[in-house]
Amino acid sequence: SFNSMTQERNQLQSSLSSMTEEKRQLKMEIERLRLKIRDGWTKFNSSCYFISSESKNWNESRQDCLRRGADLVIINSREENSFLKNFRVRLWIGLSDLETEGEWKWVDGSSLSYTSWAEGQPDDYGGKEDCGVLRPVYDGWNDFPCSLGRPWICEKKTPTDCLEKIK
Repeated sequence: SFNSMTQERNQLQSSLSSMTEEKRQLKMEIERLRLKIRDGWTKFNSSCYFISSESKNWNESRQDCLRRGADLVIINSREENSFLKNFRVRLWIGLSDLETEGEWKWVDGSSLSYTSWAEGQPDDYGGKEDCGVLRPVYDGWNDFPCSLGRPWICEKKTPTDCLEKIK
């Protein structure tokens, strides 16, 4: 009788352990579904990001972001920069020195509190590079002619706007 109770206890512990693992996996799946992104947006920390699949000049790219209720990305930290580099695409970012040559500002008018310029950049090559590009392969930002086409990345600071609602 003692042996059968010990066996039953071991089976119950095994079942409990199995159910605990299933519960953990279900919670992870629910969280994944809860964070399912709408219309190509990706969440990271407290923002959502949209990577374009086409190329436009810097101003057209910014206008597209504004139509989406966002703006070109403002990169505030090494972690955010690393996250964006994972896309492995050269992208317009919300950085320019259009107002004053050599004075780089974000689209919201703020100065750079964090920088990740590639070596030797910005260099204003040819005197016509006034807009910022993320260059993941070269491990840094680059100044680039604003009139040329590039894919871009938009950022929304309110992630609930870009997450699907779970019903």
